[in-house]
Amino acid sequence: MSRPAPAIVDRLRLIRTEGVGPITYHRLLERYGDPVAALEALPALARAGGRPSVRIPTAAEVTRELEQVAAFGARLLFIGDPDYPSLLAATDGAPPVLAVKGDMAALERPAVALVGARNASTNGRHMADLLAYDLASAGLVVVSGLARGIDTAAHTGALRVGQTVAAVAGGIDVTYPAENAELQRRIAEGGAVVAEAPFGTAPQARHFPRRNRVIAGLALAVIVVEAAPRSGSLITARLAAEMGRDLFAVPGSPLDPRCRGSNDLIRTGAHLVESASDVIAFLPTPQVATRMGVAEGPEPFAPTPLDLGKVRETMMECLGFDPTDIDELIRQNGLPSAVVHAALLELELGGQVSILPNNRVCLNA
Repeated sequence: MSRPAPAIVDRLRLIRTEGVGPITYHRLLERYGDPVAALEALPALARAGGRPSVRIPTAAEVTRELEQVAAFGARLLFIGDPDYPSLLAATDGAPPVLAVKGDMAALERPAVALVGARNASTNGRHMADLLAYDLASAGLVVVSGLARGIDTAAHTGALRVGQTVAAVAGGIDVTYPAENAELQRRIAEGGAVVAEAPFGTAPQARHFPRRNRVIAGLALAVIVVEAAPRSGSLITARLAAEMGRDLFAVPGSPLDPRCRGSNDLIRTGAHLVESASDVIAFLPTPQVATRMGVAEGPEPFAPTPLDLGKVRETMMECLGFDPTDIDELIRQNGLPSAVVHAALLELELGGQVSILPNNRVCLNA
């Protein structure tokens, strides 16, 4: 491949820097204007937050990742690129970069996510397959997570007649579970596979909630088929609700523990689904989908260095391990929004807090 543009290298270096998640990435660019200035500021920010040093990848390291992605037949999409999926870009804390293999246009077509239990029942897998087939027949892209059970059935059903997108928890080149390697290959040929994690990353437990955020963000609506009370599918459902997506669930037997979570979604307001027509009737048009647009971001940073030490101490005293709304922190303490956001940024880079989507923050364990 030709030498990558310096701007791309610098953006990827910032994204891959230790302690820089999606929220922090966006706020660094808001504060400093470009990735070069943000990279230069990172060591001092981390020290101010209590971390002696911060690991910033070299240009050679991220260039190697770009080469690996290209050799694999995939492409990196940065937020702001024309091909970056617009619905996902409009979510709070959208991934700064996605690796994509397959049809980029599939990421922009109207889509519905279909997720559920890994240890799904025969009836659950059949229902997922049927729903996915009918939704794809109606011209919708079906999004899921390539897991065993419901996800596998959803991808398989959609591929028979249309397109599907798989959001994976590891790198774009890693298949999990291993038995879905052939399915992942077929999805890349007939739809698209997307990954937020760096090339070669083996999926770990902490990667799956981020994968679930991508699933919800790519879709106009999310359908849950069989979900236990503490399943990852309910995380996807909660994220979808926070993003303003329509939420649907297939009812199941009250005697089956795999259905308690999905039945509870219906009890608390999700639309009951018996067929694809139940979903299609509620779907917004692409024009109406602008109601899911970008939330107004925080005001520009304008901190004074004298303020930040005391503000960092105040934030640490106020925060706990449960997520707290940042606007509530600002109201409770009567502090300028810009100063609070700057202090929290330094604390995150110092490894003491995590800034979460939807304007929330919590202490790190």
